[in-house]
Amino acid sequence: MTQSFGNQPAFQQTPFTAEEKARSEANFSPFVAQQLISHGRFQVSADNPDLVELFQNVARRVSDMLGQRVVSYSNGRYLIITFADQSPETSTPAPPPAAGRTPQP
Repeated sequence: MTQSFGNQPAFQQTPFTAEEKARSEANFSPFVAQQLISHGRFQVSADNPDLVELFQNVARRVSDMLGQRVVSYSNGRYLIITFADQSPETSTPAPPPAAGRTPQP
């Protein structure tokens, strides 16, 4: 039986099993925690709902591991995990120093 190229079925990703989700969360959490400590953020390509859900769960686990609030946000292509006080939604730029004064550390 010959199948023409125009009639190929669309690619469908197989959903994660419960075991795969649990293993992934357990294995990614220490890595993401280390990346947050070292770099302050972690970015991953998460272009489907299963991956977004997986890494949101990882962010919750990392928050519990580190004892610090961790947030995740997604733009539909990437998911970024960072500390809550460093997220773009909550951060406000520091006001510029007064004229003639240098900022104090």
